[in-house]
Amino acid sequence: MMMKKKNFQILLICGVLLVTACKSKSKEEQQSGYRMEGDTVQITDRFLSEKIKVTEARLEPYSKEVITSGVVRPIPTRYACIASPFAGRVTKSYIQIGQQVNRRTPLFEISSPDFTTAQKEYFQALSLRELSKKDLKRKEDLIKNGVSSQKELEEAQNALLIADKEFENASAALEVYQVEHPENMILGQPLVVRSPISGEIIENNIVTGQYLKDDTEPVAIVADLSEVWIAAQVKEKDIRFINAGSSLDIEVSALPGMVIKGNVYHVEEAVDEDTRSIKVLSVCDNSKKHLKLGMYTTVHFLSAPIEQIQISESALLQGEKDSYVYVQVTPDIFVRTPVKVEATKDGFAVINDGLHPGDKVISEGGYYLK
Repeated sequence: MMMKKKNFQILLICGVLLVTACKSKSKEEQQSGYRMEGDTVQITDRFLSEKIKVTEARLEPYSKEVITSGVVRPIPTRYACIASPFAGRVTKSYIQIGQQVNRRTPLFEISSPDFTTAQKEYFQALSLRELSKKDLKRKEDLIKNGVSSQKELEEAQNALLIADKEFENASAALEVYQVEHPENMILGQPLVVRSPISGEIIENNIVTGQYLKDDTEPVAIVADLSEVWIAAQVKEKDIRFINAGSSLDIEVSALPGMVIKGNVYHVEEAVDEDTRSIKVLSVCDNSKKHLKLGMYTTVHFLSAPIEQIQISESALLQGEKDSYVYVQVTPDIFVRTPVKVEATKDGFAVINDGLHPGDKVISEGGYYLK
């Protein structure tokens, strides 16, 4: 009898606790406005439902962004270091710093025995060729009249052939010095050193009267900086996103808020073993001369756009281990769904995994359910 009474008391206590728990749960649900079972949430309050906004996950074009540092470099074909072609004395300068010059514009004059020797060799070769031509013409006339022999004619032909070759060599030597109309030269005149490219004089160390050795450092630099290279180092893990022709944005600390456009010109084939990075050269417009040689830049490489799922950044909620969103199943039921985020930009989140196009997620008010 006592045992039955004791068991009845235990059952009564359990019943009371169960009723209390149910009342407590019902009260908690009434206060929060939702009921949660595992990862599933059911909205039970109309006012809470009105605070929640739902948007659709959509496929949108997305370009992977790789950010690294870069250095402004000249394009080699638009950059020329001007040095003396031989030892001699500067007799005249035609340029000043900042001056715009065209290809073959005179830069300075230099007087040198080496150039005088090249002139002599040219005039000697020219004279020998003319004599050889006359001799051949005379032998041809003689053989027509039966006076000269075939052997003499062939010797004259060979002599002219050799004279032509020597004249070509002498002319080529003067072409190296960019001599215009060598036949009009005056023996002993100074050599006029001309610009090999069009551009701006960005360095000028020419002093009239100075003596230059044949191994002297360049005395002037001509550069066309309307376009420049940006040399950047990209980590090998990111190089797959960068190809020749890819676009990029360039920022310079000296020009806050300004973005300069460019395109990848060349991706080197070798990895730097010390830094585990790859050099990427990009061509960048510099018509406004904002970029200076040697300047450090921040480079934003943009890969070719691909379709990826994007949602509002406000839809993302942060858990202990991962990011998640609430996906709508019915108008009042939502499921907590973990997602992998590729990037966030301009108020949107790019999702790598966890969602499908057309999924409806809570974009505002999700924090009420945390």
